[in-house]
Amino acid sequence: MIGTPDASQLSAVLKAEVEGEGIGALHWGEQASALRARLAFLHGLDPAWPDVSDEGLMAAREDWLWPVLEGAKSLGAIGDGRLADALRGLIPWDLQRRLDELAPPRLTTPLGSAGIDYGAEGGPRVEIRVQELFGVKTHPTVGGGRVPLTLALLSPARRPVQVTRDLPGFWAGSWAAVRSEMRGRYPRHPWPENPAEAQATNRAKPRGT
Repeated sequence: MIGTPDASQLSAVLKAEVEGEGIGALHWGEQASALRARLAFLHGLDPAWPDVSDEGLMAAREDWLWPVLEGAKSLGAIGDGRLADALRGLIPWDLQRRLDELAPPRLTTPLGSAGIDYGAEGGPRVEIRVQELFGVKTHPTVGGGRVPLTLALLSPARRPVQVTRDLPGFWAGSWAAVRSEMRGRYPRHPWPENPAEAQATNRAKPRGT
């Protein structure tokens, strides 16, 4: 009868899987994938941040991944949070506190916040209803003000309205045409002439108003 492999044998098997299949053999969940995209964005701005490309992570596998494999029974059993914690361990200590400052996971809005997709084509992107940005006069940025967010503005029904990297320019320019169309499609929602001075909302007007 063959006995159960001990921890060192299991670890060796898992290492061999990674060596053979690469980083893609890991089960990247939402948390670890989002952190990896944020770090990739920051590395593109400053090489002092860790290289989290497939090649970079494989090159550093002994530092961040091999300790995670200790005690794991399979690659699939390594939780999303544990992978994320391991990635955080690659960040130099002097940069740790700057992660949320330079690459915040969410954009703060007048009504709350919206998630930022750092893995989006064309750079960090936020999908948000256009009415939730009423009153915003400056275009939001990340990377210490160096990179304007791509704003995918949506209708109340979350249908595409406009994509912009210049919100003040949109308010002053093509908003008039968008406003005309939105007033016809969603007459119970407010569509101010000057959205930069209006109050953000995600509600329809009461009936009869």
